[in-house]
Amino acid sequence: MQTLKHYYTGILLLLFFSCNVSPKAINYGDDGCYFCKMTIVDKVHAAEIVTKKGKIYKFDASECMIHFMKEFDTSEIKLYLSNNYTAPESLIDATKSTFLISKNIPSPMGAYLSAFKTEEDAKKIQSEKGGTLYTWNQLLAHLKN
Repeated sequence: MQTLKHYYTGILLLLFFSCNVSPKAINYGDDGCYFCKMTIVDKVHAAEIVTKKGKIYKFDASECMIHFMKEFDTSEIKLYLSNNYTAPESLIDATKSTFLISKNIPSPMGAYLSAFKTEEDAKKIQSEKGGTLYTWNQLLAHLKN
């Protein structure tokens, strides 16, 4: 009977962890971009999608994540994440981020696109580097063209 309890506990734990929908750390230098297949090395421009089933898609740039969305059923996506420009390796909610496109901040795929957790941080860097600010929806419309 004791063995059966352990067996059920193990199954419940397996179900709990297999349904966990959360970001996964990017292994810079080892993980590849799901869209362009390049190795992810840039710690300020990477991005990640987490589906409602917990599947992780990693990208070397936010622009790769957005281009990937054109070929994917976006109703399956739970989390859109981008690296925070001011805190390398830190993933932030892309849908709530402020984006800066500045020719003075190169990104891996040439869109010059950087994400910021706050509009204040984005405006500060914009004043130093120039460029144009976008919300998530404005960015999607901009890159759609």
